Amino acid sequence: MIDDRNRAQVRAIAKVHPIGAIAAFLMLSLAALAASVAMAEDKTIHSHGYSYFGDLTYPADYTHFNYVNPDAPKGGEISLHAPGTFDSMNPYSRKGRAGRYSWMVYESLMGEMPSTGGGAPSDAYGEMYGLLAESLEYDEGKTWVIFHMRPEAKFADGTPVTAHDVVFSHNLFLDQGLKSYADAVRKRVLSAEALDDHTVKFTFAKDVARRSLIDQVGSTPVFPKTWYEETGARLDESRLDAAIGSGPYQVYGVDVNRRIVYARNPDYWGWHLPINQGRHNFDMIRIEYFSDDSAAFEAFKAGEYTFRAESNSKKWATGYDFPAKQNGDVRLEELPDGTPPLPNGIVFNLAREPLKDVRVRRALTLAYNFEWTNESLQFGLFSQRNSFVQDSPLEAKGVPQGAELELLKSLGDVVPPEMLSDEAVIAHTSKANRLNDRKNLRKAMKLLDEAGWKVGDDGLRRNDKGETLSIEFPIASSGSATLSAVVESYIGNLQKMGVDAMYEKVDPSQFTLRNRERDYDLVFDRYRPFLEAGTGLMQMYGSEEAAFSLFNPAGLASPMVDAIIKASLETDTREAQDAALMALDRALRYERFMVPTWYNDSYWVAYWDMFEHPEELPRYALGVLDFWWVNADKAAALKASGALR
Repeated sequence: MIDDRNRAQVRAIAKVHPIGAIAAFLMLSLAALAASVAMAEDKTIHSHGYSYFGDLTYPADYTHFNYVNPDAPKGGEISLHAPGTFDSMNPYSRKGRAGRYSWMVYESLMGEMPSTGGGAPSDAYGEMYGLLAESLEYDEGKTWVIFHMRPEAKFADGTPVTAHDVVFSHNLFLDQGLKSYADAVRKRVLSAEALDDHTVKFTFAKDVARRSLIDQVGSTPVFPKTWYEETGARLDESRLDAAIGSGPYQVYGVDVNRRIVYARNPDYWGWHLPINQGRHNFDMIRIEYFSDDSAAFEAFKAGEYTFRAESNSKKWATGYDFPAKQNGDVRLEELPDGTPPLPNGIVFNLAREPLKDVRVRRALTLAYNFEWTNESLQFGLFSQRNSFVQDSPLEAKGVPQGAELELLKSLGDVVPPEMLSDEAVIAHTSKANRLNDRKNLRKAMKLLDEAGWKVGDDGLRRNDKGETLSIEFPIASSGSATLSAVVESYIGNLQKMGVDAMYEKVDPSQFTLRNRERDYDLVFDRYRPFLEAGTGLMQMYGSEEAAFSLFNPAGLASPMVDAIIKASLETDTREAQDAALMALDRALRYERFMVPTWYNDSYWVAYWDMFEHPEELPRYALGVLDFWWVNADKAAALKASGALR
């Protein structure tokens, strides 16, 4: 602040030169601001965990997370399935197709949760607690952070996990990691240095948002530096001999394209930690690979694997009437899912010229009939998705009001006027009794006419250059028959509108490659929901990485979306953050880069009756690999009866 002495100086200057007084006032104001920033940076916060707003659910002396069974027995095996093939155990490269859960052998400074894929406990959002690090300290201005590591932490081969490994891993991601990730981190993190063997410091840029700084470096996987140096391996290559990790599970066996087995490490260094109590309970986690979902389902019925998360409505409605289910050996459960559903759907490749026109995208959207699809192909079990944060408090509804409206107004011309007055975009409705809703198809064809795609004598739409409106839609051959039927019915409606549309089933490896290279017009893909502001929003929805980000399959590049994300990163209260994220949901829906399809607000799980879980699951995770366990007596009974081998 400018004190009385400074004000007196300004008044003295004003008597001589009024303009000089203004300059002096500005200089003193800037000096005062710099002093206040310095004071904020001087105040050091010490903690056992981290959240951006400083509120933590669990105190420093917590003994375990509230939702786990701390006395859960250890032992037994759980087996799951995966579709298609794999040819790598390195999950951090664009090359190859990584094996399922190959990331789980690694840990980070602030614990990575298998159930959530982030550092937060499953009953809270935006919180992280120490794993490789026992504590951290940072200045109030969040310009740096120091992690104090646990000296007992070890890799699976018994070598210590040190600050030098942390620095090496950070730099490895910058040099050889995904470009969108490396570019984003390099701008925000100025340096990483090992102060000693168990203390590491990160220094951040001062001209960037304070979001996703401490949590970013705190959640980076830590690799053994010596292993990379001795083997000459690279993070950006496909390989089966991945680096060892420090986690409770390590790779036990790999049979390419058939099976991966992870074994619980009895010598794991961190069993005593409160973050690990009641967790990591299976001795073995086995992943069985199958060419397609039909083969995988038959294998489950035969007991070749023991847990199945079902996403196919037809199978859930009609497929589980088999002997093992009838006699009680297989159990079905619908468990509550408190997370926003994945924003999946039919994604437009915005780099394709015809799809740059929003009228074309609106027309192609109208060809999707959710009501008919849900009733005829999905047994009426799904709901229509509208929002990128569906059923959460952040879902935009009606016209913008209050803090959300004020934020949108403050962004100026990047926000179209109709965004301030119109209701949030919602999915269109269709008739459930016929696939080709004539009213919607007429609207769609009118939009295509307006966009310059006229129907020719052969029934196909062409522009004034004579180019056909052609749409290619690849899908993975390992996907479900229901998804194929949904896509086929959608393509049929496009063809009725005069669009030269086709879908093609391709093998999983080719599909992965085409997906990474955006070799499609349409693709069934997903984005990620958001409940908190973070720079990851830029990778998913921002313009700067739009041309190559794997997290942005549409290639969305919107100045309005960029401005809202930037505003969300600058908020300093939860209320302001939530208003910005509601505006972001509204803006993403306005851009119409995806045809929203369906969602389910429950987990559908089927398993051989040998597993147990806490009676009340946490809001943000099913947690089957995290905090479920085997009932040894039930497992023995299934084997004794011959139901399982």
